[in-house]
Amino acid sequence: MRPPRLLVLLLLLALLPSPPAAAGPSAWAALRAAAGGRRASPAAQEEAAAGVLRRLLPSHARSFRFQIDFKGSVCGESSCFRISSVDGSGEGGPEILIQGTTGVELASGLHWYLKYWCGAHISWDKTGGAQLASVPSPGSLPRVKGEGVKIERPVPWNYYQNVVTSSYSFVWWDWKRWEKEIDWMALQGINLPLAFTGQEAIWQKVFKSFNVTDKDLDDFFGGPAFLAWARMGNLHGWGGPLSQNWLDQQLALQKKILSRMIELGMVPVLPSFSGNVPAVFKNLFPSANITRLGDWNTVDANPRWCCTYLLDPSDALFIDVGQAFIRQQIKEYGDVTNIYNCDTFNENTPPTNEPAYISSLGSAIYEAMSRGNKNGVWLMQGWLFYSDASFWKEPQMKALLHSVPIGKMIVLDLFADVKPIWKMSSQFYGVPYIWCMLHNFGGNIEMYGVLDSISSGPIDARTSNNSTMIGVGMCMEGIEHNPVVYELMSEMAFRNEVDVEDWLNTYSYRRYGHANAEIEKAWRILYHTIYNCTDGIADHNKDYIVEFPDISPSPQLSKRRSMSIVSRHRRFFLREISASLPHPHLWYSKKEAIKALELFVNAGSDFSESLTYRYDLVDLTRQCLSKLANDVYLDAMSSYQKKDSNGLKFHTRKFLEIIVDIDTLLASDDNFLLGPWLESAKSLAVTEDEHKQYEWNARTQVTMWYDNTKTEQSKLHDYANKFWSGLLKSYYLPRASKYFTYLSRSLQENRSFQLEEWRKDWIAYSNEWQSGKELYPVKATGDALAISRSLYEKYFS
Repeated sequence: MRPPRLLVLLLLLALLPSPPAAAGPSAWAALRAAAGGRRASPAAQEEAAAGVLRRLLPSHARSFRFQIDFKGSVCGESSCFRISSVDGSGEGGPEILIQGTTGVELASGLHWYLKYWCGAHISWDKTGGAQLASVPSPGSLPRVKGEGVKIERPVPWNYYQNVVTSSYSFVWWDWKRWEKEIDWMALQGINLPLAFTGQEAIWQKVFKSFNVTDKDLDDFFGGPAFLAWARMGNLHGWGGPLSQNWLDQQLALQKKILSRMIELGMVPVLPSFSGNVPAVFKNLFPSANITRLGDWNTVDANPRWCCTYLLDPSDALFIDVGQAFIRQQIKEYGDVTNIYNCDTFNENTPPTNEPAYISSLGSAIYEAMSRGNKNGVWLMQGWLFYSDASFWKEPQMKALLHSVPIGKMIVLDLFADVKPIWKMSSQFYGVPYIWCMLHNFGGNIEMYGVLDSISSGPIDARTSNNSTMIGVGMCMEGIEHNPVVYELMSEMAFRNEVDVEDWLNTYSYRRYGHANAEIEKAWRILYHTIYNCTDGIADHNKDYIVEFPDISPSPQLSKRRSMSIVSRHRRFFLREISASLPHPHLWYSKKEAIKALELFVNAGSDFSESLTYRYDLVDLTRQCLSKLANDVYLDAMSSYQKKDSNGLKFHTRKFLEIIVDIDTLLASDDNFLLGPWLESAKSLAVTEDEHKQYEWNARTQVTMWYDNTKTEQSKLHDYANKFWSGLLKSYYLPRASKYFTYLSRSLQENRSFQLEEWRKDWIAYSNEWQSGKELYPVKATGDALAISRSLYEKYFS
C-alpha cells in the first residue's frame, strides 16, 4: 500500500537542511576574486539557468522565474538560493521564484525544489536518468510557504573531477553530451569544475614558439584514451599520434564548454605547466636542467612509451614555458579563471627531501603561474601526501604548502572519504583545502560507497577547530555509476546535517516515483552492507570475471600479478610477487545483499516502466552474481589442487555459465553495453586512420590498457575493467575459457599447469581483440525484470 502523496511530501520537506554555519566573509570574497575578468552578466546567468530548465523539463519552462541576487539582498556575503512562490502572475505565468548568487545556485535551487516539493530525481542518463513523472503539471506546482526557503552554502566551493576522469569518462564526448553534463553539474551545485579538454592544441601553439615541430609532438602526446597520463608525464606516444583534426575538434569543444560554464557562473579550473616537455627539448635547450624520469608501468621499460622528460622547476626555462602556456590559454579563451591545476610532485618524488629545496620548487611553479596570470591560484591534488607518506613528512609538507602565499594555493584532500589528510596535517598547516570523495578507480562498475563518511566527514572537517576547509568535492576517476553516492555527496555542498536512513527513504521514493515498503527495506539493507564499507580499503573492482588472476593454481606458491603501491607510481602499481590465490575485496554480507535483491525483484511489478528501477535492479543482480562467481572460481581452484577433474569440470562450467548469464542480463539495459563506448569513439573520427586508431584506443583502455610482450601481459591490464554486455562474452569469457581448458588438460596429462602457454594464448587473443572491428549492440534487448527474476531463482532461491 502506497502512503498518501501529501504525507510523502511532508517527509521530503522535513529533510530540508537547517541553516548552516556560514563561512567567514574572507572565504566568500576569495570565491568572487577567483573568477576571471570574463564574467556573465546577471541576465546571462538567469537565461543560462532557464536553459537548464528548458532542456530538463520543457513543459515547465514558464513555471519558474530565475533572479540573480547581484545586490546581496537575499544572500548577503554568502552564496545561497531562495525558493518562494509567486503570487498573482496569472494563468501560464511563473509559479515559483528562485533567487541565487550565480546561475549555479539558480539551477541548484530548481533541483532542490523538484526534489523536495515535487518528489523528482535527476541522475546521469547512464544510471537511469531523471524521474520527473512525479512533477505536477504547470499551474499545479506545490506552493512554498511564507517568504520561502533559503539554503546557504556552508563553504564556497563545490569541486568536480579527477585529472584522469577526462580519459576514463569524457574522452569520446561531443557537445551534446557535454551540455548534459554541465547541466548536471549546475543542478548539483558544482561551481569549481576541472576543464582539461583541448589543452593539447594550446600546447601545440606554445611549443611551436619554442621551435618544437608538429612532428616532434607525435611522440609526445598520447592517444585520445590515454591523454591524462601523457599530461602527467607517465607515458608518451602510447595510442598516438594525435591528428590535427583531433586537436582542432577538441579546442573548439573546450571553447563551448568554457562558455557554458561561465554563463552559469562557474569558475573553471584550467591546467598549468608541471614540467613535462617533449624529448626534443634536450636538444633545443642543452643547458636546461631536464631529467628523464624512470619507468611507469611498461613491461620492459620500452623507451617508445616510457621515461618522459621533466624540466626542473628551478630552471629559468620552466617559468618561460609556464607563463607562455597560461597566456596562450587566456588568448584563446579569454580571462575565464584565476585557478589553475598543477601536480608536478603527484607521481614524481623530488630528488631530495631537503625542505629548502622543496620550497624553492614550489615557489618556481607558482611564479610561472603568476607571471602568466598575476591573480593565479594554484590548485593541487593532495594525493601525494597519502600515497607517498614516507617522503612527505611534516617538514616536507610545510615546505611545499608554504612555498606560496597563504590564499594562493588550494589543496584537494583527494581521498578524505577514506583517508583524510586534514586530520594528520593540522588542517594542511593553515592552507585552504577542499574535502573530497575519491570513490572510484578506473571507471569500474561496482556498487560501493561509504555513505556515513560522506554524510559526516565534510561537517566534521568544517566544524573542527581552526578549520581551513573551503569546499567539498567529487574526485572519482570515472563517473556514471552509484547514483546514490553522488546525489548525497552533492547535497553535502548545502547541508549542515543529514540522517542517512531517513534520507534514503525519500531517495528511493524520488528515484522510482513512488514509495514501496519492499524497496525501502532493500535500501536499508544496502545502506548497512554495500554502501557501508568501513575497512579503509580503496575499492577497485578485482572480481575474477573482470580481472582474471594471472597465476598458476598449483598448491605451491607461484608468481602472480598483484596490486601494490610501490616505486614512483603512487596510484596503484602492479608488480610480480609471490603469493597464494588473490581474493577480491568483499566488505559486506553476501547473504544480506541477496536478500536486498530478493526485495527488489519482488517489487518489480510496481516499477516495470521505471528506468531508474531497472538500472538499479540490473546492477544489484550483476553484483550478486559476480560475487557468486568469485566463490565458484575458488571452488574450481580447490578442485584442481585436489586433482578432482569432475569437480573442476563442474565449477568451470558454472563459472563460464555465470559470465554468459551476466552478459545476457546486462544486454537488457542500454547503460551496460560495450557498443556505445566503441561507437562514440568512432563517431569523432574524420578519416579512416582515425576511425581505426580511436577504436583501438577505446578497446585497449578497458582491456590490456598498456603494452605487453607475447608472454607478459600489461601491468595495468583490467585496471579500467567494465561490466558491459559484449565485453563479457567476447573478451572475459574466452580468456577464462582458455585458462580452464589449460587447467583441465593439466590434470588429464598429469603435468604442471602451463602458465606461460596460457599467457601466450590469451595475450595473442587480447591483442587481436584490441585491433578488432566487430560491431556490438548499442540498444538493449530482453526484459530486465524477467531476466533478473529468472537469474535470482536459478542461483539464489
